[in-house]
Amino acid sequence: MRILVTGGTGFVGRWAVSALKEAGHEVVVCARRESAIPGCRTIEADLLDDRAAGRVMDWSRPEIVLHLGWYVEHGKFWNARENLDWVAATMRLATAAKTAGVRRFVCAGTCMEYDLEGERGPLPETAATKPSSLYGVSKDATRQLLEGYFGPHEIEFAWGRLFFIFGPNEQSDRLVSSIAISLLSGRPALMTSGVQVRDFCPVQDAGEALAALAVSTVTGPVNIGSGQGMRIAELAEEIRGAVGAGELRFGALPDRINEPRTILANIDRLQLEVGYEPRHAMRERVIETVQWWRDRVNSRTPI
Repeated sequence: MRILVTGGTGFVGRWAVSALKEAGHEVVVCARRESAIPGCRTIEADLLDDRAAGRVMDWSRPEIVLHLGWYVEHGKFWNARENLDWVAATMRLATAAKTAGVRRFVCAGTCMEYDLEGERGPLPETAATKPSSLYGVSKDATRQLLEGYFGPHEIEFAWGRLFFIFGPNEQSDRLVSSIAISLLSGRPALMTSGVQVRDFCPVQDAGEALAALAVSTVTGPVNIGSGQGMRIAELAEEIRGAVGAGELRFGALPDRINEPRTILANIDRLQLEVGYEPRHAMRERVIETVQWWRDRVNSRTPI
């Protein structure tokens, strides 16, 4: 199948593109900057431009759209006005997709759409949504708009809700990367209490899961996570084990006020309906991530 991937050069997108190519699909990547991706056709376009969506769709003529583009600059995206720009850009892309006769439209959402107040077990896709940031509100609103726009019969629509992604090419000030960089550089990693339980998902698995969702017939929200809860302290210890040394200073940073103790995905739909299972253990993915950062610290590549 011919599949258009937006955000295909990004943190998650590059792994989705790789999985789709490996499965033998024809992949067209839309990127804001000119990119050479082996085995793919690429189109340079800024989807925030009002006219870009129609041009991209006319040029690529895909059967399926996997839309991963969004504003995600760490520390800034939670309440940035750019979220509103991407709501509008996504709807323009959806309109162009309907006009072009696209069969299936799949987007990346976020676990931050859910109501996360109080203690909760694994969250199914039917759990209530009550986002607390503009990012979460924008994603949840986009999902609802697309569900209404596509309707139950016109275009198949699926929404992959990503949980806590980590791995190579991650921004350096995110949790896993910041711990790895500190320990590899001989500095103590300053931590909160580390008691919070999160659903950590390797980026390779997230990309593969989104690719599997894109070419499936499953519709509606689907959680993209590991389905396994892990305390932040446990993950930090795994990172230290992969580094081979270092100090973790738990409690050096304050816990966030009103931070949920547990955020965990129920991944029954991903496993049973989409049919996706990760190919590597979590520990292997942590080791791969640490090695990726080790190479950059040792080569003194700017971080």
